[in-house]
Amino acid sequence: MNNLTQKEIILLNDQKSHEELCVKKYTNYANQAQDPVLKEMFKKHAQHEQQHLNTINQILSGQVPTMGQQQSQQQSTSQTGVSNQQDIDLCYDLLATEKYISSTYDTAIFEFNDPNIRTALNHIQKEEQQHGEEIYKYLKSKGAYNVQ
Repeated sequence: MNNLTQKEIILLNDQKSHEELCVKKYTNYANQAQDPVLKEMFKKHAQHEQQHLNTINQILSGQVPTMGQQQSQQQSTSQTGVSNQQDIDLCYDLLATEKYISSTYDTAIFEFNDPNIRTALNHIQKEEQQHGEEIYKYLKSKGAYNVQ
């Protein structure tokens, strides 16, 4: 059982609302996406975001999760060609969301006393960054993200 400080609880509640938003966005966007590859990516990310939410809820309930067993898998997106503009817009919205949410973990990680909680939050942040990378690769494969 872990005793959280008031500041830790506030930070976790912020992260909880972010993860809830991610679950909703990925689920809704999976239903809206036209490209089957993108649909599957969004569904997979929604499942990861739900796991993140479950981890945050675990910590809030006083449990310290162990992160050793979890592994992230990245999907390689190697398709080329032009995609539906709506799909591109969904990707850009989610990429901005992932960038923001990943950055919010920067502060939260350093505010926790328990190193196991810091490790769990760092694991979530890494997965958020991987989601962003997958979206970036998808956009690039469709010619919709120009690296300058």
